Amino acid sequence: MLNANKNLKLYYSIGEVAQMLGVTETLLRFWEKKFPQLNPKRAGRDIRQYRQEDVETAKLIHYLVKERGMTLDGAQRRLRDNSETTRRNFEVVDRLKAIREELVNMRQALDAFTYDEVEALKENLKTDSERFIQTDVTE
Repeated sequence: MLNANKNLKLYYSIGEVAQMLGVTETLLRFWEKKFPQLNPKRAGRDIRQYRQEDVETAKLIHYLVKERGMTLDGAQRRLRDNSETTRRNFEVVDRLKAIREELVNMRQALDAFTYDEVEALKENLKTDSERFIQTDVTE
């Protein structure tokens, strides 16, 4: 099982990166040939070791090609000519996706409550606050 907190690792295998992006290892190897920015370290027996920067570059390529629908040539030009702006835009989109996911999770958690549970919770809060006020006044 993969480590939930990916920032703790220094290197990732090609399989881990492929799983993160939902692509095949073959596609990652192909992107390495097409995009000079994606250049993982090679360990013994030519095993690829992706650093965090390589993972971020792979995510950016995935975003441009798979999510934005750009051609490989278009994505190559975008990374070559306007890399910094493209990275900033990707980071903003990535943050917005994370915020949306958190909001959806919160909505699902709130939807799990029934009307009766909400009313009981309100009553408990009201009772607790009244007790707190009475205790505070008597002291």
